[in-house]
Amino acid sequence: MKCRMQYSSDLTDRQWQLIRQLLPPRSRRGRRPIDRRRIINGILYVIRTGCQWRLLPKDFPNWSTVYGIFWQWRNDGIWQQIHDRLREKVRKAAGKKSTPTAAIIDSQSIRTAEGGEERGYDAGKKITGRKRHLAVDTLGLVLAVVVHGAGWQDQNGAEWVMDKLDEQFRRLKIVFGDSAYGRSGLPEWVKETFGWVLQTVLRPVDAQGFVVLPKRWIVERTFAWLARYRRHSKDYEKTAASSEAVTYIAMINLMSKRLATAEN
Repeated sequence: MKCRMQYSSDLTDRQWQLIRQLLPPRSRRGRRPIDRRRIINGILYVIRTGCQWRLLPKDFPNWSTVYGIFWQWRNDGIWQQIHDRLREKVRKAAGKKSTPTAAIIDSQSIRTAEGGEERGYDAGKKITGRKRHLAVDTLGLVLAVVVHGAGWQDQNGAEWVMDKLDEQFRRLKIVFGDSAYGRSGLPEWVKETFGWVLQTVLRPVDAQGFVVLPKRWIVERTFAWLARYRRHSKDYEKTAASSEAVTYIAMINLMSKRLATAEN
């Protein structure tokens, strides 16, 4: 049965078909299950508009049910699993293999709304909050996301990102990053630990104002994509795990839209 579109953040029929087949099987026990499409639409509404969970409109399931699914699937790794499967589909649709040989890494310091774990002070950006650390492929699709305190230097936080990359991407050969990733012996550590080349892309010495840098613009574009989802305007989550899950869900929405549009 088709679900009537009530909000621009709702899944289209084709998006729902793409995501539904990647969902975990329902439990056979307990109360009558609630429509998963409505629940996911509720989660997308929060992430797209940036509203509080308790302010979810009444035509969605109860906010505590919607948040409960978000929280449970975060803990079970479901959001990342759906994200990773969709990323493979998008890559194949673009004529690429399911896993990349190159990645681009960067971080974004963001203020936190109030309290929560993993907070710190970024002296360079003068921001108290967290850093979103991304590794993306050459299409700008997220390969790994790590959220940590803003007080961590990029070269230190990058080690967590590299560990995540190593868990999934055996074909990886080279990682691009800005000059911060050339410090503290990080390129040597990456080479010795994973066998990858960490290549820094430097800003031209005589450059003035904004300059598009090779490879690095790709990850900056991904941050711009994520900025369309207002839950990313600050880090509103109490835990780093929830913040990472919000990034995966935003990319799930973006990639499912891309696949649905490509089929039309």
